Amino acid sequence: MCIRWLIEKFNCEVITVTVDVGQPENFSEIEERAYRIGSVRHYTINAKVEFVERFIRPAIMANAMYEGKYPLGTALARPLIAEKVVEVARREGADAIAHGCTSKGNDQIRFESTIRALAPDIEIIAPVRMWGMSRAEEIEYARRHGIPVPEIHKRFSIDANLWSRSIEGPELDDPMNPVPEDALEWVKPPERAPDRPVYIELEFRNGVPSRLNGEARPLIEIVQSLNAIAGECGVGLIDHIENRAVGFKSREVYEAPAAVTITEAHRDLEKITYTPHEWRFKQLVDMLWSDLVYSGLWIEPLREEIQLFIEEVNRWVSGVVKLKLYKGSLTVVGREGEFASYDKSLADYFKGWFPSDAEARGFIAAYTQHSLTAFWRRRRIR
Repeated sequence: MCIRWLIEKFNCEVITVTVDVGQPENFSEIEERAYRIGSVRHYTINAKVEFVERFIRPAIMANAMYEGKYPLGTALARPLIAEKVVEVARREGADAIAHGCTSKGNDQIRFESTIRALAPDIEIIAPVRMWGMSRAEEIEYARRHGIPVPEIHKRFSIDANLWSRSIEGPELDDPMNPVPEDALEWVKPPERAPDRPVYIELEFRNGVPSRLNGEARPLIEIVQSLNAIAGECGVGLIDHIENRAVGFKSREVYEAPAAVTITEAHRDLEKITYTPHEWRFKQLVDMLWSDLVYSGLWIEPLREEIQLFIEEVNRWVSGVVKLKLYKGSLTVVGREGEFASYDKSLADYFKGWFPSDAEARGFIAAYTQHSLTAFWRRRRIR
C-alpha cells in the first residue's frame, strides 16, 4: 500500500528493499507483489550471517534482555535493515527513504536514527504516519486499488528474525488475557512438551557459543538449532509489560528459545569467571547497553564505548555450561570455566583451607567497622 500511496502522492519512482534477517518469508512472492503494486526495482538482501555476527554476537556478550525480559530481536535487526536500505538508496541515487512504521511504535526511532546518522542528506518519509488511516481504512484502500493484502484475516501481527518472534494482536492488548496457543509457532506449550528432560552442553569461547553438545558449529547454526531444541521443550515464551521508548506501557509477547537459553548459560559462566566487582559492574553495563539498543540508539557513541568493555571482559568467558530443559523450565545443572574464579579447595566446608580464629576476627572487625561506627553515632542522637 505504501508503494501505491508514494507514487500517487509524490509522482515518483519507488525502489523496494527486503532484508532477510531470518524471517520465514517467501521472498520471491514479496518481490513479485512489489512489482505488481508499482515498484520499478526490487532488492532482496540476505543479511542473516551479518545479523548474527554484528548484532546477535555482541547481544550475547551483553546478556541483552531489555527490562530483564526482551532479548531485543526486533531492536537489533532494525539498524541493520536501515543500513542496507541506505546502501541501496546511495546506489540508486534516491533523494528519499520511506518506511512503514506507525507513530506509536519504537521502530520509527530505530529506523530513522540510523538513516539520519548514515544519510543526513536524504529525506525520510513515513507514509503510515502521514496518511493517518486505521487498519480497516488501509485494507479498504488496498482493495480499492487492487493491492493484495496477505493474511488480512489472521488474528496476530508477527515480526520474526533469527533471534526472536514478536506477537501482537487486539486480544493480547488486554494484559489479563493468557497467550492463545495458536499464537505460538516456536515454543510448544509446556504441558505438551516431551515428558523426559533434554540435556544440552553449550561451550563458549570468549563469551560466544562455539560448540553445541561437543560439536563445533557456526553461531548461526547454534542459534537455529537451539530455537528448535529449546522451543520443543517449551522454553522461550516471554510475556511481560514493557516500557516503550515512545512513552507508554504495552503488553509484549515474544518467542525466543535460543536467546533465552544462550543468555542464561552465558550469565552463569560469567558469574563463575568474574571477580565480584567485575560481575556487579557488568550487570549495570549490560542493562545500559540493552536500554540504548531498545531505544533506537545503536548509533550512539556510548553504546560503542561500553561495548568495548563488554568485549574486553568476555575475553575470559570460556568454558562449558550444561543445561536441563524440561516442560518450560530451563536450569543450569553444571558449569566449568577455563578462567573460573571458583576454587573447590576454598569453597569446601569439609576440608581444605580455613581461616584461623584470629584471621576471622580481624576480617570481621575491619569489614563491619563502617557500619558499626555509623550505628553508634546515630544511636547517640536518637
